[in-house]
This record gives sequence, structure tokens and C-alpha cells, in this order.
Amino acid sequence: MTDVPARVALTPKAADLLRRLRAVHGPLMFHQSGGCCDGSSPMCYPDGDFKIGGVDVHLGDLQVEGIEPVSFWMSQSQFEYWKHTHLTVDVVKGRGSGFSVEAPEGVRFLIRSRLFTDAESAVLNGS
Repeated sequence: MTDVPARVALTPKAADLLRRLRAVHGPLMFHQSGGCCDGSSPMCYPDGDFKIGGVDVHLGDLQVEGIEPVSFWMSQSQFEYWKHTHLTVDVVKGRGSGFSVEAPEGVRFLIRSRLFTDAESAVLNGS
């Protein structure tokens, strides 16, 4: 049996930030913003502060050593555009949105992406 590739991962730098944010805000979650006020950034919230609906897709749980898994979500309509890409949560200097919990830290989360390989796509699509 072939392992199903993860749809989302994070860099060590993002994991370090999540551990620090967890100490302040408690358990965390991400929702990939689709644009508008927040641009298209991964938004980090205290778990449950962003209300997930029936049109949201759970891409996976980010495993961060020392804290509970951090769930990652996006809307179904946005997933249709991104379903062929692997997403990596990273962090860079600069101020992001005021809605995401890292904003006061002088850094912001961002997404780096790559296309799934043909082999990964075949597994994800059940081929």
C-alpha cells in the first residue's frame, strides 16, 4: 500500500513560531484565506475562533513537536484551484493581517507551493 502524500506541511521556522504562539493563545488552527482583506495568506487562529463550515476542506493536521496537531482548512471553491499543489507553511519578516495571531510578532505566515508529482497525484486521486 502506498502512503497518501500530505497536502500541507510546514518549515522548521514556522513550527518554532507555532510553539511560541501556542504558549500564548492555546491550541491553534489555520484557514487559508481566499483573498479580499487578508490577501491569500494562511491565517492562524486560536482553535475554534474561525468557524469552519460545510464548504471548508480539511487539508490535514500539521504535526508540531511539543504541541497538539494544528488543523489546516480552506474553502471548497479554493481547494478546486489548489488541489494539485502541495502547500508548505513558512514564516517571513513583515507584518501580515491583523486577524492572524502572528501579526504582533513582526512576522507573517505565507504559503510556498509545488505541484504534486504524477505519482503523488495518482495516489491522491485513487488511480
